[in-house]
Amino acid sequence: QVQLAESGGGLVQPGGSLRLSCVASRSIFSIVTVNWYRQAPGKQRELVAAITPAGTTTYADPVKGRFSISRDNAKNTVYLQMNSLKPEDTGDYYCNAVRFDLNSWGKGTLVTVSS
Repeated sequence: QVQLAESGGGLVQPGGSLRLSCVASRSIFSIVTVNWYRQAPGKQRELVAAITPAGTTTYADPVKGRFSISRDNAKNTVYLQMNSLKPEDTGDYYCNAVRFDLNSWGKGTLVTVSS
C-alpha cells in the first residue's frame, strides 16, 4: 500500500477557487489511476475526477468545465484545481489511488463553499 495525504481545503466564497493536493508516500502516480471523491454531509461519496497512468482525465458532470485534475510525478502529487465553486461543492474531498493490487485512500480535506 501507499499513504496518501490531502491538503488545500478550506472555506471559500461562492465563485472562488481552491487547489487540492494529494501527496503519496512513494512514487506511484505514473502507474495507478488516481481518483478524487467527495462526500457532502448526509450524502454518499461520489467520484469527482480521475486521471489514469496514461494521463487520461474524466470528470463528473456537475464539475465539468470547473474542475481540473493534474499530476506531477516528480513531486508524487496529484492536484485538483477547483474554480467557480458553488455551495453544493461543499464536502470532504478524498484522494484514492487504485490498481489491480492496490486501493489506498487519504483521510480527506474539508472544502466549505459559503458566503
